[in-house]
Amino acid sequence: MGRTDLDPAERDLLTETLRKIMVGASGQVLDLALIEIGWPDLLADLPDLAIPVVFRLLGETGVQAPILNDVLLAAAGRPPGGTLPLPYTGGSWVVWERTDRPGAGLDGELPLRPVPSGDPIPLAAGRRALGWWLAGTGRAMLELARTHALDRTQFGRPVASFQAVRHRLAETLVALERAEATLAAATDPLGSLLAKAAAGQAALTAARHCQQVLGGIGFTAEHSLHRHVRRALVLDGLLGSHGELVREAGALLREERSAPRLVQL
Repeated sequence: MGRTDLDPAERDLLTETLRKIMVGASGQVLDLALIEIGWPDLLADLPDLAIPVVFRLLGETGVQAPILNDVLLAAAGRPPGGTLPLPYTGGSWVVWERTDRPGAGLDGELPLRPVPSGDPIPLAAGRRALGWWLAGTGRAMLELARTHALDRTQFGRPVASFQAVRHRLAETLVALERAEATLAAATDPLGSLLAKAAAGQAALTAARHCQQVLGGIGFTAEHSLHRHVRRALVLDGLLGSHGELVREAGALLREERSAPRLVQL
């Protein structure tokens, strides 16, 4: 590409193009479609643009593709298109396969396969990517709950008029905005660790509050909320859950006996 950035109009065009592609594709089909429109070049030349845009859209649209592999391979100085073992919560390891073979875990749409172990790899970029994916997933859940609250009436009033509903939606929005601000500021391993932790916590906060707003319908297989909830739970566990990452950050700070400045205000 030879570019260092895109102007706002180009960014909007890229975002809408990607959104249209994702609406009609998922899994291996989406993987191939992203390669066709230049995902490897975009990741190599404009990673600070490619990772937030693409991974947040994965969350918002509810589709999936194995491109987390590409982010981690690039960080390790290896070519894209392959796979590698990924650390998962609880000290386990998985491989995100580039196939449509159903997974055996909580989210069967994700082709994750357990493996015995893996080699240490740089995780910062992958954690930022997952953080944006989690933020997008949280946004999708918030939109589902918001639409329901505006459309549904109870006791002759829109559900959105009840204070308890408003509080849940507001707390969800604040958590997601906070996580996205942390992701946007993350540039180093510690910042990326904290950003992924914040995004995981925000997505699970969204799942809890949006489930309450949706009520009984949110528990049904016919409603799409459950797919986003499962996705959030699985993505939170990849490369360390939010609880594990917070503990890891605390251990690092105790060892260093100081807290670095993560953002210049």
